[in-house]
Amino acid sequence: MKNIEEERNKETSEGILNLLVNIVIPVFILTKFSSEESLGPLYGLLTAISFPIVYSLYDFISKRKLNVFSLLGFVSVLLTGGFALFQLDGFWFAVKEAAIPGVFAILIFVSIKTKYSPLKMMVFNHKIFNVSKIEASLEEKNNTQSFEKVIRNSTLLLGLSFILSAVLNFALAIYLLKSDPGTESFNQELGRMTALSFPVIMVPCLIVTFGAIWYLNRGIKNLTGLSSEEIFAIK
Repeated sequence: MKNIEEERNKETSEGILNLLVNIVIPVFILTKFSSEESLGPLYGLLTAISFPIVYSLYDFISKRKLNVFSLLGFVSVLLTGGFALFQLDGFWFAVKEAAIPGVFAILIFVSIKTKYSPLKMMVFNHKIFNVSKIEASLEEKNNTQSFEKVIRNSTLLLGLSFILSAVLNFALAIYLLKSDPGTESFNQELGRMTALSFPVIMVPCLIVTFGAIWYLNRGIKNLTGLSSEEIFAIK
């Protein structure tokens, strides 16, 4: 129990640090330090994106582990800096914002045909579910194949959440990024877009994701006959 509690506390701390480094600090710099009297539009933007870049590199070096989702997020930040240097207008930022979750969605849909399910890595794992007990019950009731259909449908729902994210990302960027690139106003708009990305984009996507988890949980219960206390590893 102590190890589980320590792991939860560590994950909570990492979540808070991620929020600060990837959203709070960049938004603050973009909105407060992009004027000519401080860092200026270009250096304000580059300073803002340097925090998630440095943190991503540190996280990779310390953990010695890289996954596709982290890599795409890192590439997204680099593209933001590249677009700023070339002073591309808001439309291209909108395309970039939509492309990242769009690539996630493609990877998820392609994974359905393979044995590497992102749903199993992200959701149906030993940290959340009592996987060994569930698999034993499925095999006992001869429902393993039926469960694979549940995994497939849940994965489709997860992919749809990223499609929704791509659409909302594009719409939000087009709506907010009105100023000329390389200006203080553009940086402030970029900061507002980053700040609004959680309530406008993350919340609807989280709802769809939780829908996928609910569907998965219901399928497990129906196919195994196990109770919620027996299904979940988190007590």
